[in-house]
Amino acid sequence: MRHTYLYYFLVLIGLVSLSSCEEEEYAIPTLKQELQNDVIKRTIGPNLVGMNIEFAYAMALPKSMGKLVSAEVEATVAGGEATYLENRSFYTNGSGEDVGIEVGSKSVNSGGRTTVTFTKDTSAATLRYFYRIPTTARGKEVSFKFSAQASNGQSVTYSMGPYKIAEMDMVLDLDVTDSTKAYISIEDMAVYNLADAAANASKIDLVYLYRTIPNITFSHGLVSPSAKTYLPGVNLPAGATRSSRVQKVWNLRDFHLARLQYGVYIDDLDFQKLDIASAPDYAINLRSEAGVWVETQDGKYRAYVYINSVNNNTKSAKISIKRYMMK
Repeated sequence: MRHTYLYYFLVLIGLVSLSSCEEEEYAIPTLKQELQNDVIKRTIGPNLVGMNIEFAYAMALPKSMGKLVSAEVEATVAGGEATYLENRSFYTNGSGEDVGIEVGSKSVNSGGRTTVTFTKDTSAATLRYFYRIPTTARGKEVSFKFSAQASNGQSVTYSMGPYKIAEMDMVLDLDVTDSTKAYISIEDMAVYNLADAAANASKIDLVYLYRTIPNITFSHGLVSPSAKTYLPGVNLPAGATRSSRVQKVWNLRDFHLARLQYGVYIDDLDFQKLDIASAPDYAINLRSEAGVWVETQDGKYRAYVYINSVNNNTKSAKISIKRYMMK
């Protein structure tokens, strides 16, 4: 009830304030007689190598003053080959859908510059820019300068950043199957069958298992080669002896790995602050959308292994990994 009284009290104060002020007549804002621009960053969360940073770049001038000639983005670190600036201008229709209309030629990359030349007579456009983060940007900061030119000789610029590029790596949708493709290397970010595991035995950090044991809840597990109790009947290649720390986690649905609606991200700092020194060398009873923190025996890598899906019938699962190399 206190909240109700407070609400009415605030409304009363507002009404008194309004009555004590002179009413001002609304006027439509005057359009500036010049070329203008604005930028918003559309992507959120950590910036990972191999992924995009996306921006929307808007530019406009009064139609009576001319038309747009070109738009350009310059990155302080040249993006990957897949970097591009859309040659379509986007608007949102009545159904909430984004609609693109071609207004220029396909963008051209030259070093850190990405340019679109307008081919349609237009005085306003919103172009999307996709910067594919290259390996050379890992751990660095990247800034962007957006610019547009009009036929009347006017030009504008807009700077964005700097944005820190994460140190960590990521791999998505690795298939694991009990007794066959079951040997996981955090260092290689890969899953091996027995033959390939034998050639990389010293790099095997985890073994995927599926077990149905009477009176024991086991199902899907990720077990370090050192956890012999959990590996009866499993063929371990000679030299696969690592003892990794493994800590089971529920409901940590990292957006990059899970690609679900949850806005949760694991960043470099999470790995840096991770403390699982007392964790065991195994995790069992794993389910879809669960995960495990992992620290390799040599302390060189920390990782988060996310369980995208499981299949009891085929004794298999699909996993995705984020990995951080410790300094």
